[in-house]
Amino acid sequence: MSLLEVTDLTKNFGGLAALANVNFHLEENELVGLIGPNGAGKTTFFNLLTGVYEPSEGEIVVETDGKKTKLNGKKPYVITDLGLARTFQNIRLFRDLTVMDNVLVALHSKKGVGVFHSLLRTPRYYQNDVELRQRAAELLRIFNLEDKQETLARNLPYGEQRRLEIVRALATQPKILFLDEPAAGMNPQETAELTELIRQVQRDFKITVVLIEHDMSLVMGVCERIYCLEYGRLIAEGTPQEIQKNPAVIKAYLGGE
Repeated sequence: MSLLEVTDLTKNFGGLAALANVNFHLEENELVGLIGPNGAGKTTFFNLLTGVYEPSEGEIVVETDGKKTKLNGKKPYVITDLGLARTFQNIRLFRDLTVMDNVLVALHSKKGVGVFHSLLRTPRYYQNDVELRQRAAELLRIFNLEDKQETLARNLPYGEQRRLEIVRALATQPKILFLDEPAAGMNPQETAELTELIRQVQRDFKITVVLIEHDMSLVMGVCERIYCLEYGRLIAEGTPQEIQKNPAVIKAYLGGE
């Protein structure tokens, strides 16, 4: 059993099949890319895996602690608890909260002490709050955001907002991290820094990372395996070298004949 197994996944919107019979798997500590032209179904696929949409057909199964769990129909917060986290194509930070509070929100979802202790402000609540702040500061230090703890998220430069979104996702202690176009809007220097950051995340946190990205140099530079979608259908899977030479990918995505 793979860490994540997707079988014949289909999503229909009215009479339109946004995704059709997609098969996909992830192993532990992989770095996997998902590419395809605009409208190919990549973000729809992420939305299905993370509970934003419910599949029309097919099955999504994750294995955690030796137990298989079917994700179909589960709420996003349940899926997060099972170890799947994501970032979004359009940054979705809590813009009017500080950098620290953005991370604390995610940490509380995983390590909170419950309503009773929170309402009564028991000693356990305060001890937990100290521990979570220490953990948040540690994560921010790893990603060079420690000196921005009290900055409002909306006041961060674009590249740092992207980093904060990744930190917030990591705070939920995922086994699988889905990154939806993390290099969108970045200049070449920011993209180069992001490339190293993705490698660091996979290496240091020992998690599986799945990347939707249009920047082919980024995808080819960091991914071990790549899937390619076209019009909601999977047309290729392989190593970066195999994908670069695949005639269907060249025709659909790279503009070949």
